Amino acid sequence: MGKKYKESTKLIDRKTLYTPLEAMELALKTAKANFDETIELSIKLGVDPRHADQQVRGAVVLPHGTGKKVRVLVLAKGDRIKEAEDAGADYVGAEEYVEKIQKENWFDFDVVVATPDMMGVVGRLGRILGPKGLMPNPKSGTVTFDVAKAIQEIKAGKVEYRVDKTSIVHVPIGKKSFEVQKLLDNFRVLMEAIIKAKPSAAKGQYLKSVAVSSTMGPGIKINSVKVLE
Repeated sequence: MGKKYKESTKLIDRKTLYTPLEAMELALKTAKANFDETIELSIKLGVDPRHADQQVRGAVVLPHGTGKKVRVLVLAKGDRIKEAEDAGADYVGAEEYVEKIQKENWFDFDVVVATPDMMGVVGRLGRILGPKGLMPNPKSGTVTFDVAKAIQEIKAGKVEYRVDKTSIVHVPIGKKSFEVQKLLDNFRVLMEAIIKAKPSAAKGQYLKSVAVSSTMGPGIKINSVKVLE
């Protein structure tokens, strides 16, 4: 552990479950790196992701965005190409970008949006994009004919959440440069979405634990009973 990390841990009581407000304040105090650290939530859920009926996945637009400039690749054809360009997509095309990803290992983008009629071609990228969490998916709104709306939401701060194989959801909610209230607003919107996404097959306690941390800082535990207060 580095000197700054050790200093940060002294500000936190590991046994305490903080209120969301206290946790956001501490997350900013413990973000001591000399760059604009990302503030991220880690939510342990009472689900078994090995079962299809206990998957937790979706997307939500954070009111204040994530503080990160998101590069959007749109795979479309026909009239949708100009529509995507006008909406502010960073890259727009079809088979040429699929080949570029396959042959050149090109990944200068953060989100991929595809129209439904392109999914036959995009499917060839499943093994490449899937492990990176970049594969377009209807549940997250990235497979759609309304590419303009999808791009606008992504640029406005839309984030995807998905439970991993350890039953944890990791989602960025802002930057060290954010005010506490903006982090709190983003936190509440995200938590509301995840609570609403609870699978009917999930039994027992749904929110096992909630923690927030900066890129280089320690985790700060949040009282899961008070997440929407």
